[in-house]
Amino acid sequence: MSTSQTRRQFFGSGVAAAVVAGLSGPATLARAQTPSASAKPFRFRYGLNTGTIRGYKLGLAEQVEVAGKAGYEGIEPWTSDVEKFVQGGGSLKDMGKHCKDLGLAVYGGIGFASWIVDDEQQRTKGVERLKQEMDWLAQLGGTHIAAPPAGANRQCGKLDPDRMAERYRTILEIGRQLGVIPQLEIWGSSVNLSKLNEALDVAARAGHPDACILADVYHLYKGGTEPAALRLLSRQAVHCFHMNDYPATPERAVITDAARVWPGDGIAPLKQLLGILAGNHCDAMLSLELFNAEYWKRPVAETAATGLAKMKASVAAAGLA
Repeated sequence: MSTSQTRRQFFGSGVAAAVVAGLSGPATLARAQTPSASAKPFRFRYGLNTGTIRGYKLGLAEQVEVAGKAGYEGIEPWTSDVEKFVQGGGSLKDMGKHCKDLGLAVYGGIGFASWIVDDEQQRTKGVERLKQEMDWLAQLGGTHIAAPPAGANRQCGKLDPDRMAERYRTILEIGRQLGVIPQLEIWGSSVNLSKLNEALDVAARAGHPDACILADVYHLYKGGTEPAALRLLSRQAVHCFHMNDYPATPERAVITDAARVWPGDGIAPLKQLLGILAGNHCDAMLSLELFNAEYWKRPVAETAATGLAKMKASVAAAGLA
């Protein structure tokens, strides 16, 4: 790849443009955050990541019904549940139509394919798995899928940023063929991609116009990313934002996913985070994702409804309703 090609790809990506805007000073940043006259009116939308109701052990069809009846605008299923639905003889196209009838957009999907690892054999299998998952989501009418650093998140050394960028670009190209965009996901406890700056670096190095970031309230905190760093994300770089909250204890070093609480019930700076996303005019789906076993003791309809109400209350408290 020539130097001129690399520069064109870098400055053509939404992530790179956001970084340049952030480095150009407050005036430039303000202009970059001001929507054009032709831009759609801004508002947050609300979706259900089905991990939030995972403890109920519902099938995909039941999860869709729960989300639709609760009043969500979208659903983010786990690909393991999609796979079970297919293996049981279900039609993804029919389910996709049912989602539309319920007013649900399939805005994403959650999988754990090892697409980023150094081991070539493992990575090849991971890429094939991710390709299969993207195909399933495409049949559902889905548009995006999470691309976390699965397989490179614990007992693994730091991966080379250029190699991660090459691998991200590879799955972005596969996504273009299938019509589903992989979102580079931050995992706060990971050895790799634990912070927003690491994800931004890899996404910018990939130099691909579809490069984008999937951030999460809990993971930003766990990885030590300061909220103000979100100002570097353009609206093209954020399609989904995982919503949750976290308590003051246990402390950051030992807190786990299971400690997540309803948005607004913890100490997360939600007003600041949401304000920055709104200031960037990010047309993002706020996707409720938490894994609190205490909530699973309630009826599933109550859990789903409470989560939606908590997200809307957080947005209202930020003055963005």
